[in-house]
Amino acid sequence: MKLYNTLTRKKEELQTISDGEVKIYACGPTVYNYIHIGNARPICVFDILRRYLEYRGYKVTFVQNFTDIDDKIIKKANEEGTDYLTVSEKYIKEYKIDAEGLNVREATIHPRATENIDEIINIVSTLIDKGYAYRTENGDVYFRTNKFDEYGKLSHQPLEELEAGARISIGEIKENPMDFAVWKSAKPGEPMWDSPWSKGRPGWHIECSAMARRYLGTTIDIHCGGQDLIFPHHENEIAQSECCNGVTFANYWLHNGYINVDNKKMSKSLNNFFTVRDVAEKYGYEPIRYLMVSSHYRSPINYSVDIIEQCKSALERLYNCRENLNFLLKDAEGNIKNSEKEFISSLEEYRNRFIEVMDDDLNTADAISVWFDLARDINKNLSVAANPSKEAIEKSLSLFNEFADILGLLYKKDKSLDEEIEELINQRNIARKNKDWATADKIRDELKARNIVLEDTPQGVKWKIVE
Repeated sequence: MKLYNTLTRKKEELQTISDGEVKIYACGPTVYNYIHIGNARPICVFDILRRYLEYRGYKVTFVQNFTDIDDKIIKKANEEGTDYLTVSEKYIKEYKIDAEGLNVREATIHPRATENIDEIINIVSTLIDKGYAYRTENGDVYFRTNKFDEYGKLSHQPLEELEAGARISIGEIKENPMDFAVWKSAKPGEPMWDSPWSKGRPGWHIECSAMARRYLGTTIDIHCGGQDLIFPHHENEIAQSECCNGVTFANYWLHNGYINVDNKKMSKSLNNFFTVRDVAEKYGYEPIRYLMVSSHYRSPINYSVDIIEQCKSALERLYNCRENLNFLLKDAEGNIKNSEKEFISSLEEYRNRFIEVMDDDLNTADAISVWFDLARDINKNLSVAANPSKEAIEKSLSLFNEFADILGLLYKKDKSLDEEIEELINQRNIARKNKDWATADKIRDELKARNIVLEDTPQGVKWKIVE
């Protein structure tokens, strides 16, 4: 498998530190509000990375943090007249609702910054002892960027260019404008922890260095996040981690592209800022996930009402294919027939094509194309008219669901609804058998009013939800 490494700007063969194991650190949300559709992209994309690596036989340790102490969280708490803990707890719960709606699997570990203060203090102390960080007279601690010769290697910007755009904010006492805080002395009314330098709280960047080291070790296989995190967040993580630990921080750096809204950058000032919850309430969660994986993860994608409607339609075609297979399976019998052998042998070719494109830098866009090709072939070869064998249906359904599981799609299930509809269809069948056409029509109309359409076939009644 090859992955595009932001650090080297090229695709590289994945070679893990330990055979058969992958350690991944994914930057998670700062929990001060509902996640927006831009946040949804890395969550969905790197969930698929994890799923695919597990499919290929790797044991994956997937760490995704919660930044639960931050300027934005403190500001939100002050606005709401509460404390940082109440705000972070609330939005961690809301994040989990959205993540579950997007069919994102729970991380192996979901650490919080405030649970790792001792680890953070340990790293800051080491950086000071090694001369890479310094305490100011007001109790802040800063990292010396000009002492790390490779600063800028991830964003591919020379330190001189970065320094040209740097500024010192009011209240900061720095040796160099590019230096960044690893510990912040507390301001009045802010949450604080004891440290050797001052009562205060960690800087944003140091939190991830501490959590990555504690849960995955000093060198990890893959570090991932949104493109907006390359600089300064990930650049600073590399600097402080490698200076503290004396080894490479992460071997592969993966970053997903931006999301635009109606071909414009998403922004509250443009009134085109949408939370995942906003969109899900109108269109459901699954079309959002489909949108996130329908393009290559490094490419920019565009959100619009038309596009999300297209995603809904695409999902409906895939659902219909699977529902047809499940319908055919109910009464199917026998082994593969001679007429089916060529089609069945092609299933392995579809699997190989799917693996080939996913191995090429997690190309989910081409993987979805392979999946639709499979669906068309299934619809063409396995139909009511063809009277397919049970074995042919089962093999097709197995591969179809294999692709769905890797991509994390087609996950809407409502067994109670299925059972209720099947019972109504059974009652309608009894009414038709008894020539009670009024009852039969009443049941059909009742289901139609609930957007459930029936189709009478020689093999029985099929139904589907039409939204």
